[in-house]
Amino acid sequence: MDNILKKLVNQEVLSKEQAKELLIEITEQKYTNEQIAAILMGIQMRGVAVDEILGFREGLLETGVHTDFKPYKVIDIVGTGGDGKNTFNISTCSCFIVAGAGYKVAKHGNYAASSISGASNVLEAHGVKFTNDNDKLRRSLEECGFVHQHAPLFAKGMKWVAPARKALGQLGTPSCFNLLGPLVNPCNPDYQLLGTANLDQQRLYRQVYQRLGIKFGIVTSVDGYDEISLTGNFKVVYNEEEHIYQPLEFGMEILKTEDLYGGDTLEEAKEIFDSILENRSTKAQKDVVLVNSAFAIHVIEQEKSFQECLAIARESLESGKALNTLKKYIELNS
Repeated sequence: MDNILKKLVNQEVLSKEQAKELLIEITEQKYTNEQIAAILMGIQMRGVAVDEILGFREGLLETGVHTDFKPYKVIDIVGTGGDGKNTFNISTCSCFIVAGAGYKVAKHGNYAASSISGASNVLEAHGVKFTNDNDKLRRSLEECGFVHQHAPLFAKGMKWVAPARKALGQLGTPSCFNLLGPLVNPCNPDYQLLGTANLDQQRLYRQVYQRLGIKFGIVTSVDGYDEISLTGNFKVVYNEEEHIYQPLEFGMEILKTEDLYGGDTLEEAKEIFDSILENRSTKAQKDVVLVNSAFAIHVIEQEKSFQECLAIARESLESGKALNTLKKYIELNS
């Protein structure tokens, strides 16, 4: 411990191996909550390094529950959360549209951090019961194309840093563990569409994903949404290229903040979620889900044009395939 703290005081970066060992030792309860908080504060003050994120990630995966969906190639669609915008469940709606289009979606999600409803909240509101049983999860993926992995059942190591993270959070200080959620999907997905709340996060995740070697798309809206919000310009970064887009390029109107509002209660959030998949939502809600779904499909099918991917997403929603995927998922997991 003294050696780690000295490194942090001297602004030194932990190696990937040191960060992994530290995480494992935390799960073995070798450190007090106060010591863990000191470490997290030291990293936060200096700024987390890519090797540290990769090491913590490996430690969380090694001490957690792994899932195996091979030979299927799966995509995860997720935002970092914590953007404070209280949007409706855009990523989760997109998951069902992409799955309805015939792709395999393995989402890793949790309860809301800063909004009314996270992925786990809205699915649980439909009667879904979460599990980490690989056979049950595989059956869901095979029979409806979608599976949800509720994070607390898998990333066991998060339990041991929770008190320190909470203490720092009460001081208004985040920690590097806020960044790890999208990186510890227990099935190690082949593809990922990730939304980040700012350009700094986007650059950091790009470096991490390039080291991991998966096909990815990282999106951020310039006004601070951790998804494509259509409220202004947005930037998309892929493995080999990056672009800045305007909503008008895709024939879509620029939206207002209130168009994306997720409601004041879980019941309201569930109603918005259902209205989208039942194709009776507002045009704004429909457009923002379709554009996020299309970019997820584009991560998988980069040889297709964006307009082709958008057409695939639209057909999944308007034909009822996305809704049928939700209904089948609920049937299999209730």
